[in-house]
Amino acid sequence: MTRYITKRVLSLVPVFFGITLISFFVIHLAPGKPTELDSSLNPKVSYEARLRWEKIEGFDKPIYIQYAKWLKKFITFDFGRSYIDNRPVSKKILERIPVTLLLNMSALVLILAIGVPAGIMSAIRRGSLADRLTTVSVFIGFSVPEFWLALLLMSLFGISLHWLPVSGIKSMDFEYLTFSGKALDVLWHMILPVAIAALGSLAGISRYMRSSMIGVMHQDYIRTARAKGLDESAVIYKHALKNAVLPVITILGLSVPGLIGGSVIFESIFSIPGMGRLFYESVMARDYNTIMGILSIGAILTLLGNFLADIAYFCADPRIRVSE
Repeated sequence: MTRYITKRVLSLVPVFFGITLISFFVIHLAPGKPTELDSSLNPKVSYEARLRWEKIEGFDKPIYIQYAKWLKKFITFDFGRSYIDNRPVSKKILERIPVTLLLNMSALVLILAIGVPAGIMSAIRRGSLADRLTTVSVFIGFSVPEFWLALLLMSLFGISLHWLPVSGIKSMDFEYLTFSGKALDVLWHMILPVAIAALGSLAGISRYMRSSMIGVMHQDYIRTARAKGLDESAVIYKHALKNAVLPVITILGLSVPGLIGGSVIFESIFSIPGMGRLFYESVMARDYNTIMGILSIGAILTLLGNFLADIAYFCADPRIRVSE
């Protein structure tokens, strides 16, 4: 086990630096610089002043030197300062992470609570009316664009019925509420965004679970378990589910970066101050330091998710342990 973990960790280091290198070069290919965007809107800033600003920030140097300078700061856990408001990038990211983490963790719990049982039910009752209705329902949810559905639900529940709030994560009088009132207020604001965030992924998790369960249910050890007279629920949840859950482990590993990265679409629509909206604002302003900070965190979480999925595979599948 220790040898396996060591090999996986060592293999992730060059992959991470490769991701940051490519990302750094790609974002600098976009037209415009932070200095140009700021100075072009201010007629008092001369061309010479902009050139001096670019020299101070190091934009006049070759791209590989700029990357080396950024990497040196990153190794010391310094993301630099934002070109928008001159605030430390790390502080801006830390301010947005709790909101995004809360929303996406809630969506993930909802996806697993609905998608996994729906996939198991569809596999057990394959070809039945319930299976067909579940299939049609999840694929309708998967095919509907998030932004369009979000606007429809906002119009229905927020504007027409006045049942749910349509923007932000808390009310105007949030500071004057009690602790339980604040919790309920945040929960009330989270209903629509969490529903939108979970709907698209329900189809994937339920279909993965269904196909995996169908494949497992035809294995010889399942027939043997039934031949021994075991209860059907024990056959399904004790023997079949343990092996059918392996694809779900992969999906959970890939969902880790999304927990922090957020969603640009629903965070922008619902005016939620999360990581997705921060990334969008940074891209539009060519805020290189903030963009690289968010991309680096996303790369680390993606590699961490794959690593955790590999460890979970190692623990859940005896064949991997034997091969190692």
